[in-house]
Amino acid sequence: MDINDLRVIVTVVSLVTFVGIWVWAWSRKNKARFDEAARLPFQSD
Repeated sequence: MDINDLRVIVTVVSLVTFVGIWVWAWSRKNKARFDEAARLPFQSD
């Protein structure tokens, strides 16, 4: 195993992590929670 194999592994792991975060952020079950968090700065005490 040389440095290029390590670079490929890190790239693939990074891509899988990115896609996982993207899917989690755009999932329908999180929409209500994210909408509520987006309105927090505009709510008054």
